[in-house]
Amino acid sequence: MREPFDPDDLTKVRNQPALTTSSGRIWLVTGGIFAAVSVIMLFLLRGTEPAGLAEAAIVVDVLLYAGMLLCVAWITRPRLKLGLLATLMLAIAAMSLVAILVIAWTEWGA
Repeated sequence: MREPFDPDDLTKVRNQPALTTSSGRIWLVTGGIFAAVSVIMLFLLRGTEPAGLAEAAIVVDVLLYAGMLLCVAWITRPRLKLGLLATLMLAIAAMSLVAILVIAWTEWGA
């Protein structure tokens, strides 16, 4: 049986403070860490096959993080801003992981 909706239930993902009342700083810090680690790893892989994938992934990482900075500067609605910050941070992680896996798969197959 489903329980009635409780808007104050903090156990629900959409009601977490990081997505409702945060200033967004935590998303910028974690996104910056994800981006920095990804850029360093991709920089070290830039001479591998497929040619140009690591460089393209670095550019996309930087653009996604720049998008996070723009969200903080321009978006005033807190929930929208925090949701976009979370989405962009996850996009940095997912895109970098896919690029690294493609490079690894290509190199191991060669």
